[in-house]
Amino acid sequence: MNQPDPFLSAQGTLDIALCPVEESHTILNLYPFYLYDLSEIWERQPNRHGVFEEEDSYRTLAEQSEVFRIWWQHPGILFPYVIRVDGIPAGFALVSTPPYIPSYEKTDYFMHEFFVMRPFRGQGLAVQAARHIFGQFRGSWELHTNPTERNIHARRFWEQLLMDYTHNEYTRQLIDGPDNEQFLSFRFDNRKI
Repeated sequence: MNQPDPFLSAQGTLDIALCPVEESHTILNLYPFYLYDLSEIWERQPNRHGVFEEEDSYRTLAEQSEVFRIWWQHPGILFPYVIRVDGIPAGFALVSTPPYIPSYEKTDYFMHEFFVMRPFRGQGLAVQAARHIFGQFRGSWELHTNPTERNIHARRFWEQLLMDYTHNEYTRQLIDGPDNEQFLSFRFDNRKI
């Protein structure tokens, strides 16, 4: 799982690999762009220091990154993937297993975050990356996304991808998360795929 798995596409060579700790800065550099994209969907503003965090205690991106380093502290439980196109970071995916899944969910694998930067969207790369990552782990999966119209592109992306990937053997439902936020939850089991 640590070796990149190259795919040839019209946009270049797509590599999806677990991100080693010595390259963790790559995902840490992409993370603020991900939070910026989410701010529009979740209607959130940065804190008073300009960092996209709810707490004002994070004053710098470096402080935010320190908390995020947990993804490299539990190998075999937390899986930080980096997505590259022709060697250029294009996105990331963060997959977790128990106990690092939402406490109200019962699943083997949870897609915590999935992000492809804007210059690489609309080219089929995200579909290839997601399918590849799902294929690395067999079992029950879950992912959440924002259920509102502001997130129509991501909702359609996951619906189409999962319809094709699972042969329409997935479920989706609205659930209440912490702080009374609603999520659209997608669940599937890829052991039979």
